Amino acid sequence: MSRLKLGLTLPMLEEPESGEKPSWSRIKSMAQTAEASGFDTVWIPDELLWRVSDWSGPRGWWEGVAMAGAVAATTSTIGIGTWVLSALHRNPGLTVKVAETLDEIGGGRLLFGYGAGHAGDQGATFGYPQDKTVSRYEEALSIVVPALRGESVSFEGRYHTSRNLEIRPRGPRGGRIPLMLAGHGPRTMRLAATHADIWSGYATESSLPEWFVPMMRQLDEACADVDRDTGSLGRSIGVVVEPGTTKSSEALGFGVPISGSTDEIADTLSRFEPLGVDRLEIILVPGNEETLAAFEPAVRQLNS
Repeated sequence: MSRLKLGLTLPMLEEPESGEKPSWSRIKSMAQTAEASGFDTVWIPDELLWRVSDWSGPRGWWEGVAMAGAVAATTSTIGIGTWVLSALHRNPGLTVKVAETLDEIGGGRLLFGYGAGHAGDQGATFGYPQDKTVSRYEEALSIVVPALRGESVSFEGRYHTSRNLEIRPRGPRGGRIPLMLAGHGPRTMRLAATHADIWSGYATESSLPEWFVPMMRQLDEACADVDRDTGSLGRSIGVVVEPGTTKSSEALGFGVPISGSTDEIADTLSRFEPLGVDRLEIILVPGNEETLAAFEPAVRQLNS
């Protein structure tokens, strides 16, 4: 079996074109299908509300923690990943408690993804701050990392505070939940290199492997800056896959997708491994059962 692990990003966003909501029955069905089909992980995004100029109206997301718990409770073997919980929108100490609780529900299957979050419109809509996003995230990690690893934490910062924080009760892997930190810029990559088990990035302009070569080089430099062995940091990338010949992803602002026949998709995905990528988070367009069924043969081919 390939060491490249495949994750399915579950559909949490209203359809950009139609506004149709992803029902819980669809989300549950896709998670269970992914479990049976050989995916390593299902991923639950943590977003709020998007207003994109090319879309016909605002599009909202289901709340990520509630959905992660529901998915964990209705699956049994597949990993459950948060992709990624937002430091901008969530208290750091409570976020660790969330991670422990999700790991308990899933019986030790959580992959805890965490990141700075997006400033701007969606945060402002819900009353969250819009400034100093990375600084807030860096301070939050001063609480999250030691608390996740089982320490009592007292911290007094500009943005975050904790006093004798203890996370109790602990889940089945108290202190050992894998931590995945997201980041594209020099500061956030350095934080991942310093603290994370896995680094996470995602496609913006293109999902093709060649587009990520400069990003991998930048991550290597971040590891060198903190004297970390590059091979000890896992690498996880989110990509858009649109089986067949249509490319609505570009029109919707998701960049160039990975598309084509089963063989073509499998070949493109396999080219991430020589870049040092350990995991791929697959965002299917459109995000429904039919597209998942069309993608399943590529999963079997990569896992053979």
